[in-house]
Amino acid sequence: MINLTPWLSAPAWYIAFSGGLDSTVLLHLLADHARNHASPPLRAIHVHHGLQSAADAWPAHCQTVCDNLGIELQVIHVQVSPGASLEQAARDARYAAFRQVLGPGDILFTGQHRDDQAETLLFRLLRGAGLRGLAAMPGQRVLGQGSLVRPLLGCSRQQLQDHAQANGLAWIEDPSNADTQFARNYLRSEVFPLLRQRWPQASQNLARAAEHLGEAQGLLDELAEDDLALAEEGGPVAWPGLDSLDLTTLVALSPARQRNALQYWLSRRARLPDARHWAGWADLRDAAADAQPAWRLADGQLLRSHGRIWWLSGDWLQLPVGELAWADPAEPLLLPGNGSVRLVGAAPLDGLRIAYRQGGEVLDVPGRGRRDLKRLLNEQQVPHFLRPRLPLLYQGERLLAVANLPGLVQADCQLCWQLPTNAQGLS
Repeated sequence: MINLTPWLSAPAWYIAFSGGLDSTVLLHLLADHARNHASPPLRAIHVHHGLQSAADAWPAHCQTVCDNLGIELQVIHVQVSPGASLEQAARDARYAAFRQVLGPGDILFTGQHRDDQAETLLFRLLRGAGLRGLAAMPGQRVLGQGSLVRPLLGCSRQQLQDHAQANGLAWIEDPSNADTQFARNYLRSEVFPLLRQRWPQASQNLARAAEHLGEAQGLLDELAEDDLALAEEGGPVAWPGLDSLDLTTLVALSPARQRNALQYWLSRRARLPDARHWAGWADLRDAAADAQPAWRLADGQLLRSHGRIWWLSGDWLQLPVGELAWADPAEPLLLPGNGSVRLVGAAPLDGLRIAYRQGGEVLDVPGRGRRDLKRLLNEQQVPHFLRPRLPLLYQGERLLAVANLPGLVQADCQLCWQLPTNAQGLS
């Protein structure tokens, strides 16, 4: 029923095991393969969302199934954040749990099938999704340090049910699946039966359309990679790990290619904005040269500074505060919410501290005399959003060095700054 050959070299296999029909069939197929072929170690993961009392009995059912197959089961309890879409919040919590489990190169198998693909396409069409959304579910994608694989996308729900009944498998029926207040349940229970009365191959044809759309999206992704290659060049070496693009290079593209390139770039960093929010890109792009516009998205924000656009998320969304004494300059100093610093090439110094700009700072630059720090940072083209969190090295009240800017030092030393994380783990 499925081909597992492409993933035999993975360090480990995991299966997202809800206990429902789809994942039960997939678990037995994987277990059967593991019994009869050399395979990576197989483990099951059951995520308990805590959203309904019936679900409290499911971990025990899943444990019994796994015990009978000789497969290790990990049960993970998650908190589902309240919001407009309970389905989306539960999905976010579930996949966050999966990302934490997967190690480098590990595979997570999930049980989505052809009917799920068709429902996803129709659901996204009704929401007015663009091509990236209409491409629906890929057979494989990156997830955390590993990959998510959907080996059942070529199988119908009926095929899975026939296989389960023929092999005497027992599975859980989730009561919430009958609640047509949820959009997907409504499509599955009310809409698709009507479609199949008139078009018996509706699910198969919609799933095939999703494949065609996925192929078209792949071509657009290749175009985006070409467009981004030049835009990613020229990033300041002083700020490693801080993602940015050259604005002039992007503006030279047509508006449609700008959006395509940015969608591809942002899709690896955040949840993409819907069509209504793309006006934020035009505002950012077209603002006056001396403006400091920001485009705020669900998981971070894009800012513009010195001819580039910059992606900020994670720790970058909060400014560091206060100052820290540096008791042992021979060791790196951790800066809460702001990475870390280390001192390079300095004779033993005492009374050191790290502080942040308050305004009015002056640095005695060798050969130039006392200079206002604000003017010096302008000369170095330091992005405006970075200046409030730029570590400054002091000895007492004397400013000795500015992080990662070799020309802005007074003593015979360099202050090296490891920038804070700029990732949410959402790609």
